Amino acid sequence: MKKWILLYVAIACPVLLQADPVRNALDHSESKDAHPGANYLVLFDSTKVDVQESGLSYVTMHRLYKVFNASGARDLSVITIGYDPLSAYVEIREVTIYRKDGSIEKLDTANVLDYPAPARAIYWGAREKMIEVGRLEPGDAVDVHLFRKGFTYALLEAGQKDDERYIPPMRGHFYDIVEFWNREPMQEKVYQTSIPKDKTVQFEFYNGEARCSAVLRDGKMIYTFAKKDIRPVKREPWMVAPSDVAPKLLISTSPDWNAKSAWFYNVNEDYGSFDVTPEIQDKVDEILTEAKSEMDSISLLTHWVADEIRYSGVSMGEGEGYTLHKGEMTFLDRCGVCKDKAGMLVTMLRAAGFESYAAMTMAGSRIDYIPADQFNHSVTVVKQKNGTYLLLDPTWVPFLRELWSSAEQQQNYLLGVPETADLMITPVSPPENHYLYMNGNSEILENGTLQGNITITAEGQSDAALRRMFTGSPVSRWEKNIEAEIKKEHPRAVLTHISYDDPYDYMSGPIRLDITYEIPEYAVVTEEEIIFTPFAATEIFMRGMSHMHQNTNLEEREHAFRDRCSRLVRLHEQVRLPYKTTAVFLPEAEAFQSEAASFKGGYDLDPEANRLTLSEEITLNKRIYPSHEWPGYRKAVESQKTFAENPVILKIEK
Repeated sequence: MKKWILLYVAIACPVLLQADPVRNALDHSESKDAHPGANYLVLFDSTKVDVQESGLSYVTMHRLYKVFNASGARDLSVITIGYDPLSAYVEIREVTIYRKDGSIEKLDTANVLDYPAPARAIYWGAREKMIEVGRLEPGDAVDVHLFRKGFTYALLEAGQKDDERYIPPMRGHFYDIVEFWNREPMQEKVYQTSIPKDKTVQFEFYNGEARCSAVLRDGKMIYTFAKKDIRPVKREPWMVAPSDVAPKLLISTSPDWNAKSAWFYNVNEDYGSFDVTPEIQDKVDEILTEAKSEMDSISLLTHWVADEIRYSGVSMGEGEGYTLHKGEMTFLDRCGVCKDKAGMLVTMLRAAGFESYAAMTMAGSRIDYIPADQFNHSVTVVKQKNGTYLLLDPTWVPFLRELWSSAEQQQNYLLGVPETADLMITPVSPPENHYLYMNGNSEILENGTLQGNITITAEGQSDAALRRMFTGSPVSRWEKNIEAEIKKEHPRAVLTHISYDDPYDYMSGPIRLDITYEIPEYAVVTEEEIIFTPFAATEIFMRGMSHMHQNTNLEEREHAFRDRCSRLVRLHEQVRLPYKTTAVFLPEAEAFQSEAASFKGGYDLDPEANRLTLSEEITLNKRIYPSHEWPGYRKAVESQKTFAENPVILKIEK
């Protein structure tokens, strides 16, 4: 539950107060037998944060590791700490190796290297400091002292001197997000922060419990959180982010999300992030020449930014972190990251006469209600004529028929609007908005060859999954990509005809593929039986059915799980048979409905017409599911897999 701290009785925290914490921890360390499968043990992880009146924080970190095996020795052979020089300063202050034979080796910190961090798509000057530990043996321990001041995201004050540049965005406020989990076991973790006593602090410890205390000392409230015996999070396929289920602390002096909303609005308006230039105005007027309605205009501008502004963080200049680069710069560069694309769209919408602002969200995990900055993504919001706000995401919708990607449904967000806003969550997108239909007609010849055609149509996220076969490849690869979707399931398949609409004309309608094929030796045809699986039931075009990749061997789940999107799948095929037949085996018809998903499917054999008809319908109701909904979801997926994996057996009537 949320706690507003006044005063608690102090709890003795041995990691912080012990005269020789390293020797004490080594003397009382657990053996590798207590942690089967672990590569190393974190004996303790101690963090002390000294918060200044301005919000600037000085952080000292002390960590002690014990090597269990060769993999752990490799993992600890280099100590690395990353930082952005525009907003943070870091030091590797001391590294000591305690050998299992009792010898002690202190590394020379003059050997610390400072180098550009590896980067992909975003080249903003992030750096890393590193020191090589060298060869370690099981039983060795590594003691590390680190120091950091500053914060995570760079802002406009990058040119200022001394510690001024390290003051956080909301001056005077402090927040932290502290993970009390690790991929290897941890014997003890202690986090302590000293905050000026006049600052109101709120915190919450999620997904577990910790010892906590608050004491007043020298004009500061000292908050201490400690937890022992921290085990790695049990990983499950397709589970939600570890931060959604693992122990963590959120602590903040910001009063609420409305205050954060007001700050985010003002910091960008004051900077002029969305100022319209004559060049931008001319382009907006050109784009909207054919617009006939409010939604036409919003759609045209959103898709122009989505398609024409490449995702690449290469240009710097003023305006980083929560302050968005000016539209003028992004328009000139024709590239940027999510905040640049969001800001470009805000600028263009304003040029078109709309009321538009930036918003913040967290892609990939939950935002909890303590107003710490749990954001990694920026989007756009526009006010419609009816007074309601509409979310737009030009980063996630290139060549997508949506304006807000439904892969972001059930995702928290915060608007940066003048009237301020509270934390909100995007709604579930109905499955029928993301349908995938396969409709086939085929014929089995007497020699077992299957000939037929199949039409595939898709909408929403299913449309996007299929359309990426084209938009993600050169034109010379398009038909090869379609062939690959079929040949990985049916290597003998020969595609005799392929047709599709212009993949880049995605606003004209949902994607449609028409394929005519022939597959020799597809069915087993004997004098007595025909054995085969209808083409549409097999696992083709799985790129549009991510649920079929779920591991349904799990009978139950401990954690919530996710799919790419809500989805409706309909499979239908009529198979003409060479002989009159009766059924020996048909996968049993199934029909059920649950909160998470539903399925109905079965076969209809018409002996008089020499025809077998397959029909399946799979409905998956959301993107993120609580663990208790796994049985219904699992049953729907397994039902579809049953039809894909079990051939029909028909007896030939003579």
